[in-house]
Amino acid sequence: MRQRIESENKSFVIMGCGFLGEIVVSAYKKGLLKGYHLAGAYSRKAEDAKRILGGTDAQVCETLEELLALKPDYLVETASIALFKEAAIQALQQGTSVVPLSIGALADEDFKNAVIKAAQQTGAKVNIPSGAVGGFDVLQTVALMAQAGVTHDQPFGADGDSVSIEAGIHTHKGPKSLQNTPLFTEQLLTDEQESTVFTGTTKEAIALLPTKVNVAIASALASVGPDKATAQITSVPEFVGDDHCITAETDGIKAVVDIYSSTSAIAGWSVVALLRNLVSPIQFY
Repeated sequence: MRQRIESENKSFVIMGCGFLGEIVVSAYKKGLLKGYHLAGAYSRKAEDAKRILGGTDAQVCETLEELLALKPDYLVETASIALFKEAAIQALQQGTSVVPLSIGALADEDFKNAVIKAAQQTGAKVNIPSGAVGGFDVLQTVALMAQAGVTHDQPFGADGDSVSIEAGIHTHKGPKSLQNTPLFTEQLLTDEQESTVFTGTTKEAIALLPTKVNVAIASALASVGPDKATAQITSVPEFVGDDHCITAETDGIKAVVDIYSSTSAIAGWSVVALLRNLVSPIQFY
């Protein structure tokens, strides 16, 4: 019997060296990313990259070009939508797969199409981590069943006929987390009742809050798309953290994923979990 011999460790680099990037590096230092070699990191502030890479042999890169020149297997983005857009196409074109946290960039249909084209040319992938939410597998399954025309009495689906599906996300946040956004008013700090501060599509939500609702775009991409998936944001007095409730419903099926997190740390750890899954002999879809 021929036995498959695995090649040397996969290499990865990090773009963005703030709190979330440091979580990934910390996991690497703790030995939680076996099967990987951290090759380098880039930050607009070089001192941040130098700080988080301390104790590793990874290269501190002063430019994005220098980072990509390392030709890693994976580029981990923990920076911003702008930096993700700047790097993604070039990375994919050279065969580097991308693990982005700034999923909101993919609400831009032109950019998403360019990403798909670049990935198809080389076989590289965009691997979307769960961030602060999850359940992408069941969302995709429900959306697929709706597309296939599956109903409670037609488990194999109807030829050529899809059925309706509704999907969306309802996020509860504390009023302080909305400061410095178009949704914030001083009244939110003194309100004793919950206030709905946004209702619309996930695409409209990311346009208003480019750093706050990337998870809304991720869940929309897994279901009905940013133009159709709904988003609602509720401000809750004295609330700490975020509570994201994602739903997808079609004939005979309703999926609900509700995740609370007190900090954004779960997003960084979701990158670690995804990287581990990619090299594991047993993978969770």
